[in-house]
Amino acid sequence: MEERRKSKRLEMGGKLIMKPLGGGADAESVTIEVVDCSRHGLGFITDRHLTMGDNYEAYLEIWTKEVLHVFLQIVRGEKKKDEEIFNYGSVFIGMPEAERQRISVYETVQDHTKD
Repeated sequence: MEERRKSKRLEMGGKLIMKPLGGGADAESVTIEVVDCSRHGLGFITDRHLTMGDNYEAYLEIWTKEVLHVFLQIVRGEKKKDEEIFNYGSVFIGMPEAERQRISVYETVQDHTKD
């Protein structure tokens, strides 16, 4: 299969609190499990059904315990067989370059610690 990713995927622990943008419904915070992260997007697991193409406000806890305030757009999703769990992929939208660089620094550190 051809690799289409724009940057290396990073495995990181942490949680993400999401709030849907727009719409008339009250915002609901949902804790999700981060599966992988890169400078361009985020993969995560949740028990909530999300709509492809929707945008969400998010608070991402990174490896330094800092919290990044980001916005995501859901670009892929699938339900795990026989479970009420969904695996989603998203891209960062409107992320400042300084925030992208924080993720890039971790990518560099992780590469050097594997050697």
